[in-house]
Amino acid sequence: MGDATPRGIALVTGGRRGIGRGIALALAGSGFDIVINDLVEDEAAAETVAAIAALGRRAAVVVGDIGDIAGLDKMVGASWERFGAIDCLVNNAGVSVLSRGDLLDVTLESYDRCLDINLRGPFFLTQKIARRMLKAPPATGQRSIITISSVSSEVVSVARGEYCISKAGLSMMSKLFAARLAESGIAVFEVRPGIIRTDMTRPSADRLDQLIAEGITPIRRWGEPDDVGRAVATLAAGGLPFSVGEVVHVDGGLTLKTL
Repeated sequence: MGDATPRGIALVTGGRRGIGRGIALALAGSGFDIVINDLVEDEAAAETVAAIAALGRRAAVVVGDIGDIAGLDKMVGASWERFGAIDCLVNNAGVSVLSRGDLLDVTLESYDRCLDINLRGPFFLTQKIARRMLKAPPATGQRSIITISSVSSEVVSVARGEYCISKAGLSMMSKLFAARLAESGIAVFEVRPGIIRTDMTRPSADRLDQLIAEGITPIRRWGEPDDVGRAVATLAAGGLPFSVGEVVHVDGGLTLKTL
């Protein structure tokens, strides 16, 4: 069973599997009921809902594409109505590049796809959720918006430049909303995962295994979705009450500068 203390309602985009599932379960374990947003409601979504229920929390799935700006109002409305509020938004959903390759060969299709889904969608989703939060009295003592970016917001990866650009934009987005919403009691944070074991990283598993073995990270192991989930749950529960726009790295020390 999870934490017996109810903490409110969390909306997790891309929450049916991978890092999103890890976040949803960690939040449920700390006392949140969960609204999962994803592109489909399938077996993976059902497994996540069942796992949340096993922790003693409520869960619901709202199908929607954050890259579809015209559909965001409907998705936000449906998400809010599931349990009557949203106290925590986790911007997690995202995509990688259509194909890795030379920066000089990046296509407009791949660039627009990354920016639309990874940055444009989360910006306008955050804007809509923030407006609703400001109009509604808080159901709990803590409200938060947590954006999952990536170490790629600061670490150059020339073979997937459009992805890096989208994540760097998320970092600034988080700072902007943090400054705008702090005095209203809405805490805004950014979490930057490193090498995390997910479907997105599976195609590069052999190369990443080798890099980890060679010491690219001081902690020589893969990160797991639960590692990201624990960080998000700590922030959502008010673990950093006097921090604004803080960046939390969950990367095993990948971005740590050493001599």
